[in-house]
Amino acid sequence: MSRAFGIVTSSANHIKVEGMQDYRPIGAFSFLGRYRVIDFPISNMSNSGIDRIQVYTRKNPRSLAEHLGTGRHYNINSKRGKLQLLFSENSSANDFYNTDINAFWENIEIIERMHQPYVVIAPNYMVYTQNFETLLQTHIDSGADITLLYHKVNNARDAYLNCDVLNLNKQKGVESIEKNRGNTKERNIFMDTYIMSKDLFVSLIRKAKKLSSMYTLPQIVNIEASELDVRGVAHRGYFATITDFKSYFDANLALIDFKQATDLFDPEWPIYTRTTDSCPTQYFDGASVKNSVVSNGCLIEGTIENSVIGRGCEIKKGAVVRNSVVLANSVIGKDVHIENQVIDKWAQVIHAKEIIADPEKPGYVKRDDTV
Repeated sequence: MSRAFGIVTSSANHIKVEGMQDYRPIGAFSFLGRYRVIDFPISNMSNSGIDRIQVYTRKNPRSLAEHLGTGRHYNINSKRGKLQLLFSENSSANDFYNTDINAFWENIEIIERMHQPYVVIAPNYMVYTQNFETLLQTHIDSGADITLLYHKVNNARDAYLNCDVLNLNKQKGVESIEKNRGNTKERNIFMDTYIMSKDLFVSLIRKAKKLSSMYTLPQIVNIEASELDVRGVAHRGYFATITDFKSYFDANLALIDFKQATDLFDPEWPIYTRTTDSCPTQYFDGASVKNSVVSNGCLIEGTIENSVIGRGCEIKKGAVVRNSVVLANSVIGKDVHIENQVIDKWAQVIHAKEIIADPEKPGYVKRDDTV
């Protein structure tokens, strides 16, 4: 699809995943043992024919840069396509200056040089699949100035509290964008996904910078909604947000359920990621695995229940891993019992024999730590 280029934005300032985000941006988070969260928006764009993609990042970019590489594993044509990792400076004066508008402004010349007439903008902290080619055609046919993607939920009182919501009229025109305050059960969760012309996008960036250094893209679109034709389009299928530690934990474990996994993964719509060559997982005598996702290259001697295990992990004899997410190359030692935990990469839980947390407040073991 040569009519649009893609932009993958970084998480907003108010979104914070305690612990894990100290080491990498949310887009670089391991997801379901094999993927990174950013694989989903980039794969959506690649599958939709978008092969000029800009990825924005601010803090701790190393792991994200290593994972993205040249973009070849996303099936991006290297002759005519390009995956760019763009940086925005972190303001030392105050964090509220570090907005998406500021990131776009610092790279405005690159945006203006794009020859495609439209732009598709998607976040790096939401997990979903969407055909952007179909969405772009819907946008063009409607004659709208801006099209926004949303997902209707009935649990907004307790979930999605760090997200924006769309207030729509009967014709699905966007009347306003506001924060989810948890005061209504059913809401239209804004998926931070936009389609508009490149020229309008540039003009919104310039207007936002002129009005306030604090303004974000949702805020300037909200201000302009009374003057522009802004439409909402409903998303169907699996949808998850990674906006805090609990949402990351829940999103991983939810996809153990086969029905939910089939809502996200479609053989006709592959999710691309950087692959590694390693041997299949070995299951030793006495090992027990139930209702779990186990990646390749692991050595399993203990018991795993309702958990996600990343690549190259070792679950020693007598160990019990229950309702947990264990990231790559971690070791759960002999007779260790962990439950409702996220174990970061290269961690070793070998001395503490029991680490159990409340499922509503899962625990975290730091990267490369020994417990």
